[in-house]
Amino acid sequence: MAWLLPRLLATLGALALGGLLGELVGRWLHAPVVGALTGAAVAVGLAVLVDVLRAARLMLWLRGNQDRDAPRDTGFWGELGYRIERVLRQRDRALDDEQQRLSEFLSAIEASPNGVLLLDAGDHIAWCNAIGADHLGLDPQRDRGQPLTNLLRVPAFVAYLQGGEWAEPVTFSARGGELSLQVVVRAYGDGQKLVVSQDVTERLRAESMRRDFVANVSHEIRTPLTVLAGFVETMASLPLSTGERGRVLTLMQQQTDRMQVLVSDLLTLAQLEGSPRPAADRWVPLQPLMARVVADARTLSAGRHQIHFQEDGPSLSLAGAEVELVSAVANLATNAVRYTPEGGQVHLGWQLRADGMAEIDVRDSGIGIAREHLPRLTERFYRVDSSRARETGGTGLGLAIVKHVVQRHGGALEIESAPGKGSLFRLVFPAARVRINADQPQTAAA
Repeated sequence: MAWLLPRLLATLGALALGGLLGELVGRWLHAPVVGALTGAAVAVGLAVLVDVLRAARLMLWLRGNQDRDAPRDTGFWGELGYRIERVLRQRDRALDDEQQRLSEFLSAIEASPNGVLLLDAGDHIAWCNAIGADHLGLDPQRDRGQPLTNLLRVPAFVAYLQGGEWAEPVTFSARGGELSLQVVVRAYGDGQKLVVSQDVTERLRAESMRRDFVANVSHEIRTPLTVLAGFVETMASLPLSTGERGRVLTLMQQQTDRMQVLVSDLLTLAQLEGSPRPAADRWVPLQPLMARVVADARTLSAGRHQIHFQEDGPSLSLAGAEVELVSAVANLATNAVRYTPEGGQVHLGWQLRADGMAEIDVRDSGIGIAREHLPRLTERFYRVDSSRARETGGTGLGLAIVKHVVQRHGGALEIESAPGKGSLFRLVFPAARVRINADQPQTAAA
């Protein structure tokens, strides 16, 4: 209140000065009292006029744009203008701070890997982030203010949202079934709702694969165990001749070998999935690797097939794990032998591409595979013909192992096949993992 005393003194001073001047003029007119009163009244009127002008300037500033400074008057009106301006500036700063915090909060939600929608009390969309819009097929700008249930007409979600029981999330398919969403709703504020959506497609697919995997492993192991149990019971309860006993033991050995191969493949897959990618500084010569695989394939074939080996391929080395590379190529060669009828042909070779990438080819003249089966061949336990696969001793895990190995080396598995025309399985390795050996200059294949 520093303005109060100066204002009182100024008013009293104006009143006294006006009265004094009025009295002097009044004496000249022979009316000193009237002159004093008139002078005092004029002085007070002038003081009021100055106050009115200052008040008018302040009112004009208040009615206009407060971005400019308030009138810098002295006294009461200057103090009032300063205090009003300070309050307005504090309000503006508080609003800016709130706006900044809101912007940062929305930016954080925008960066969330989950979809987020804010609904008002009438379930109209107040705001949504890009992930939420993508999950639910919305437009973040165009659909703002629209009822969510008019845009997302999934019965399970509509019933969940309107039911009010949100302790557990709801799961449903979106975008024509290509996406599985898990959505949870939480209430906040005055009837407002927070809707959080999460893409659980891969998780559900993984859970389904795990269930199928356990079921397939159980089935694959149960079959030979059932056979073994039957043979054991037979040998224990029936008198068998030496020849019969030898045949039963041979069949038991076959079933035991089958389980051992299955367990070995399962352990290989587990090791591939749980270990780091092979180092890129360990070089494996390709020619001896291929020769080793061809020798094993010829042993498996026992002369029943014509196995051709491109021994004069380019002198290359691959960066990676030798055991894994041998396993991948051997699986392809073994499959080619198993699924090619007697008298058929199997070709193994490799070449260097013009772009520096290398490829290993395993081609056979076998029964071939229909186009609709090709995308699923690398799934675990997937078989085009289950009965034939079991007859040939396959576990259904070979191509899954091949896929994991080549992907761990940064490459890809390519498959070409048609019924009655044989199959071609090609392992393609990136140029960064291919090295031309110094002992022989190479010419890349066109």
